[in-house]
Amino acid sequence: MKYMNPIIPGMHPDPTICRVGEDFYLVNSSFEYFPALPLFHSKDLIHWEQIGHCITRNSQLTLRKGFPNCTGTYAPTIRYNNGIFYVVCTNVAYGGADEGNFLIWTKDIYGEWSDPIFLDLPGIDPSLFFDEDGKVYYIGAYGEIFVSQIDIATGKAIGERRNIWAGTGGNDPEGPHMYHIGDWYYLFISEGGTEYGHMLTVARSKEVFGPYEACPDNPVLTNRSTSLPIKAVGHADLVQDNRGEWWAVCLGIRTIGYPFKHNLGRETMLLKVQWDKEGWPIMGDHGTIGIEMEADCLPQVPFKKKPVRDYFAQGKLDYVWNSLYNPVEGLVSLKEDGIYLVGNEVGLSEKDSLAWLGRRQEQHTFVARTHLTFDPIKENEEAGLTIYMNASHHYEIALTRLEGQRVIIVRRSIGSLWKIEAMIPYEKDHVVLELAGNEEWYTFGYGEKETTINQLGQGETAYLTTEVGGRFTGNYIALYATGNGSKCEGKAKFSWFELENKEKECKIQE
Repeated sequence: MKYMNPIIPGMHPDPTICRVGEDFYLVNSSFEYFPALPLFHSKDLIHWEQIGHCITRNSQLTLRKGFPNCTGTYAPTIRYNNGIFYVVCTNVAYGGADEGNFLIWTKDIYGEWSDPIFLDLPGIDPSLFFDEDGKVYYIGAYGEIFVSQIDIATGKAIGERRNIWAGTGGNDPEGPHMYHIGDWYYLFISEGGTEYGHMLTVARSKEVFGPYEACPDNPVLTNRSTSLPIKAVGHADLVQDNRGEWWAVCLGIRTIGYPFKHNLGRETMLLKVQWDKEGWPIMGDHGTIGIEMEADCLPQVPFKKKPVRDYFAQGKLDYVWNSLYNPVEGLVSLKEDGIYLVGNEVGLSEKDSLAWLGRRQEQHTFVARTHLTFDPIKENEEAGLTIYMNASHHYEIALTRLEGQRVIIVRRSIGSLWKIEAMIPYEKDHVVLELAGNEEWYTFGYGEKETTINQLGQGETAYLTTEVGGRFTGNYIALYATGNGSKCEGKAKFSWFELENKEKECKIQE
């Protein structure tokens, strides 16, 4: 059977996975976005449904502001042991609050997670390994890969920390995961940086603390120096299904244009893992991964599709929605007739909390629309729809007041440059705003109804890419409101939002 990658599209990097019976659970990094650490469930490894987040309360974790696309929650690991789910992760805060590696846990995967236990262990990309003898080990990246036994209840280290492998010579050895398979302890890591030279390497030992011997066929997974459409493949985590077959999830990117650029962020991919006669892994298609993959898949259990249009009527926000940084009370509120945003002083180009509610761009080709009701009373009050990479790189269409007149504008911000590309007078206080995307352009339109959309402006996708102005995250489609220097006197009401992706979804083909 054939399936298609990515299995979880849009910005879902650093996937980590575990299995409990016939159920698989997966967690991703989320950086400066909140709620943090999106959590997914699957029965078949192909179809995934988001069931929540691991960080949902401001009291759990403080996300550092001011450093777009490179702070917050990095590279989690999820594991299950004796009825408890554990996630270990790094909060990168550049010396700010809650900096460092932490451990959270829950007995109810659909419920709340604990407050963090911070660990006195350095580096990034932490992982947990539960051995058969009951000992628990922490594996981290700090120049090279190290291991330390820990007390899982308290997070305290037991004994000394030991370096066990520096990799094969690639830069940034990181993303370690350990597994005990047969007689061997296997250590999988990523090298080469999480860019186009990314690769997965493996070593093994008869003892947790080594010595480790490297696989003679390293790297065991990489798409570097190939013409394959998925690039920057790495950061894999293995799982065994209930038939005894092995799989891995990893990150990769889908590029646009040439030279290659990407705007969706790093996405979650799936590949089969087999073992050669010497006990070394054969990953994917002879060490590479493609959009269309062939494997002996599990019986398929798809989830019910969500409606294209979200009326915000469920009593709570769908899990796809995020705020920038920890949410500030009063900026965003959910009511029976829609989402209300009250703009504060912070504008889209400032690295601070604002009235902003976004969801990941999942495909290159899409159409997003929303119905906005807003009366900009003071000069520069605005509300609208933005395609947002970070505070320095974003395009938007907005209803605002300029020089005493209510207008609709299309504006682009590219680094230190910004310009209102188009502006028209608009008398009404309600409008349907549209954002459409493809591999080359983001296009903006407006109308009194969704059936009569008038195009107003557009901007190249190339300027909203990681290679131009980002680091570790992908683009968001977001609703926002701002007073651009002062608080808005009125509220912006978004009655509904719809997103229609035009590209193929991950499906099984016989």
